[in-house]
Amino acid sequence: MPNTLTCTWTGASGKQYDYHVYKIPAVFDPGQIGNYIYAKVNENNNWVPIYIGEGDLKERANLDRHHQGECIKRKGATHFHCHLNPVKEARLAEEADLLAGHPEAYVPTGCNIKIGG
Repeated sequence: MPNTLTCTWTGASGKQYDYHVYKIPAVFDPGQIGNYIYAKVNENNNWVPIYIGEGDLKERANLDRHHQGECIKRKGATHFHCHLNPVKEARLAEEADLLAGHPEAYVPTGCNIKIGG
C-alpha cells in the first residue's frame, strides 16, 4: 500500500491497529486481504466508524457491490480505512475487538448488524 494518511483504531481489548486512510472511492488490486473500516469525520473532527469488516479489499471497497453499501452511503461514509492482514483468524479477532470497542458501528448509528440482537 502506498504512503497514505494513517489512523490508529483501538479495540475493546486496548490493542491498537494502524490503518491506511483512503478517500472514497478507493480502488485496490485483487488479492489484497485485510481489515477495513468505512468512516467519516464528525463535528468534533474525530473519525466515526460506519462499518467495520474484513475480506478482499478490492471487493469490500466497492460500495456498489458491498452487502451494506446503501447503508454505508446513507450514513455518510467518506473514507475507507484499511490494512493488509492475510491470516483469517487474526482478521476475525481484530474485527470482533474493534466492533466491541466501537458499538456505534452497529445499527442504528452504523451499518454493522449485531448477531444475536
